[in-house]
Amino acid sequence: MSETERVARLNTTEETYIETIDDLMKKLGYAVVTDIAKELDVKSPSVTSMLKKLDSLGFVKYTPYRNVILTQKGNDLAGFLKKRESSLQTFLTLLGVDGNIAEEDACAMEHILRAPTLQKLSSFLEFIQTPQGILLLETFRNYEKTEK
Repeated sequence: MSETERVARLNTTEETYIETIDDLMKKLGYAVVTDIAKELDVKSPSVTSMLKKLDSLGFVKYTPYRNVILTQKGNDLAGFLKKRESSLQTFLTLLGVDGNIAEEDACAMEHILRAPTLQKLSSFLEFIQTPQGILLLETFRNYEKTEK
């Protein structure tokens, strides 16, 4: 299954669970239902229900009353989601959006944009690091200064 197909089959809530599990595993070394519920401000039965679904899709390994772990498929998706959010945040910051706003907006946008759009954005971010791209960015910043 390609990255595009894998991401296309999950909704925003499912992606948020994958990201939260990944974050908890990195922060605490494990993820359990109660910690996931606390992070997402939802009830434990809702978490259990979602974990069963994500387990059936092959993104997590869930056994009741035990730690939840991401499968390789889940880890791959978590990495893709982080990259997607990071690219969006970088793009917004380059445009001059305040860092906190860029972080919040990138988090919201990441669940809407499709993989082909992200690929174009990544390509643009690579371009912006070339001499022509740097010149373009400086021109944009000067335009903003003179228009305000």
